[in-house]
Amino acid sequence: MILYQYILLFLAIIFFIFYKTWRRNKIVIVPNWPIIGMLPSLLLYLSNFHDVLTLGSKQYGSTFHFKGPWFTNMANIIITCDPMNVHHITSKNFSNYGKGSDFREIFDVFGVGIFNLDSNEWKQERTLLHSLVKRKSFEIFHQNNIQKKLENCLLPFLDHACKGVQVIDLQDILERFTFDIACTFLFGFDPNSIPYNFNEFSDATYVKAISVIDDTHLIRHCIPKCIWKVQKWLQIGQERKRKVARENLYRFLYKCIAYSEGDEEKIGVEEYHPCLLKELMKRDLGDDEMAEKYYLRDTALNLLAAGDGPISSGLSWFFWLVSTHPIVEAKIIQEIKDNYFTQEENLITDLRVEELDKLVYLHGAICEALRLYPPVPLEHKCAVKSDVLPSGHHVSANTKLIYSLYAMGRMEEIWGEDCLEFKPERWISDKGEIIHVPSYKFIAFNAGPRSCIGKGISLIQMKMVAAAILWKFHIQVVENQSVTPKISVVLRMEHGLKVKVSKRCM
Repeated sequence: MILYQYILLFLAIIFFIFYKTWRRNKIVIVPNWPIIGMLPSLLLYLSNFHDVLTLGSKQYGSTFHFKGPWFTNMANIIITCDPMNVHHITSKNFSNYGKGSDFREIFDVFGVGIFNLDSNEWKQERTLLHSLVKRKSFEIFHQNNIQKKLENCLLPFLDHACKGVQVIDLQDILERFTFDIACTFLFGFDPNSIPYNFNEFSDATYVKAISVIDDTHLIRHCIPKCIWKVQKWLQIGQERKRKVARENLYRFLYKCIAYSEGDEEKIGVEEYHPCLLKELMKRDLGDDEMAEKYYLRDTALNLLAAGDGPISSGLSWFFWLVSTHPIVEAKIIQEIKDNYFTQEENLITDLRVEELDKLVYLHGAICEALRLYPPVPLEHKCAVKSDVLPSGHHVSANTKLIYSLYAMGRMEEIWGEDCLEFKPERWISDKGEIIHVPSYKFIAFNAGPRSCIGKGISLIQMKMVAAAILWKFHIQVVENQSVTPKISVVLRMEHGLKVKVSKRCM
């Protein structure tokens, strides 16, 4: 009887604590509950994760402690949208903020690639990759390959789509296109994921595999480690999908490595091109064949993931924004006409970098799309030693820090009262020149020493694709479709981008 009374007393105390918390949190978007912290709200609004995180950041201030359940890996997290904090983390005190052990567990599929590396290992790998990517021969080959793929594949495909006003998923087409471009640059061959004939779509499970893995990466951030570890052990739910996707992707990568080593018969292609992976094979890794095998596989996966999903994501949001802002579209077309139009051929005849640099308004429109819909919406760091952020927040050792690129693009303190507007003009000065915004404010390509190695070639690819498509075609978004961000570490569209394509009348 006494035990029963103690139990009732304990339950009454718990009820009283939760009731008082509920009264205090009635108007709070992400309330902090006893014991379970903010996790219930995170799970409740998971389908609208990035927007809720933005609202929460505005409500709690640009920097706040996310309180997860007690005794979990989520119990000590700081979320920030403050550009000075981001500058501190990514540049001024860079050496104190690494990946952390949780990061490597969450992103284990990237293995020993640069994405998971820290300290001297990271410096060595970055120096090597930077020297290769910046080679003039690779830059020229990459641009020529994009031009060729546009002329021989993507533009004819869209031209065919004009017939009968067929509805296509533009996001899917762009993902296939960027995947083929990345493979040609990395491995020296084109897998032809986007078909030359309109009705010959391949299943291409290896293309979708990266997207599936990206989805599970964010889920692993949003639930306690013990839960996804159990799912992984039992091979159920998202972890089961992740395993299947990883196996499909690894099989494809091993074929790519075999081809780059010169065994073309294993992959069934004949035409050879220069490739980045062949250069990486020259690196001396000793006599350990397995170490070399895993290094090449993991490095290839890191570079493929960086050159595929983020670029297609950025292009998808760009075309959606432009198609829903006809004035912006008209200005881009006029700018292209002023710089590229030829009376004889009535098309764009030259997409060299020197010519692309003249398209200032197009550059502004692409930057606006990346500001509002950054391809990688979150970054994850971990403090090595205790620190104090410029905002005054204390950071203990091993504290996780997450800065939301998506939320930063929607902060009035950074971009002004019109921060939610798609406004390419904000990137252009009164003299008609591009305004360069510090990377810790416009952080689509990260900032500091870990800024994106491929920023230059990524922007060139986006400009080439955007200019070529908009010049020849009018993209009309199908009405009444839900265009919302996918809950993933790469900001794809949840339901794709259904459009109708028509030839542009000049």
